[in-house]
Amino acid sequence: MAEELGKIEKPSVEKFKTGRKLFFVPLVFSGKELPLEFLEKYNRYWQQVESQISNLEMKLGLVTHVFHELISEGGDAGLKTLEKLNESSYLIVKLRVENGANLEATEDNEILAELMDWSRCLSIGLQSQKANTKIYEFYTEATKNRNDHVLKRLNESLKENEIGILIMAEGHPIQFPPDISVFYVAPPALDEIKRWLRDYEAKAKESSAEELNHLNRIPRILVIP
Repeated sequence: MAEELGKIEKPSVEKFKTGRKLFFVPLVFSGKELPLEFLEKYNRYWQQVESQISNLEMKLGLVTHVFHELISEGGDAGLKTLEKLNESSYLIVKLRVENGANLEATEDNEILAELMDWSRCLSIGLQSQKANTKIYEFYTEATKNRNDHVLKRLNESLKENEIGILIMAEGHPIQFPPDISVFYVAPPALDEIKRWLRDYEAKAKESSAEELNHLNRIPRILVIP
């Protein structure tokens, strides 16, 4: 069961001094099309993530392994890929690597590519229900294979009394081994981002509905050949 950082009191930290530990950080991306209001929350989120991880390291020890979603290479090659993927999480990882942590190859390229292909197929909206059902089955299987691989890499890499970071989108069904104490890094800005995105999506849907209603009110002109 994940422990929220804000709920860890100083005396209770002692019981986590030994054993495997994992800091789970929800992966948040920024979009170029999103307004400045979101970007401010986004930047604040990653600043707070850094602060909370540093706080955990002061209490529990330095991170020794880093696992990052969508990264299939370790070391310098993985860092270069991560820098292009998400500069904010890259800075978090880079600092840990400079302090002696290993960036691990978290993903399997073949499994990841298959998952993305099935996801694209689902996103285009197929007309056949049978085809849609089949593709969803393939997507579900690929998702399971991907999660199994990530868990295997984490379980094999993280040794007794070592500390890891997993940066990955929320909503994954990965069940971590019972001997790993998982600390959920959830700074206040994460809730701010979630609320903002919900409001943004609601306004976008409302705007689309109003536009559709407006189009329906426009008289139709029949062009007779």
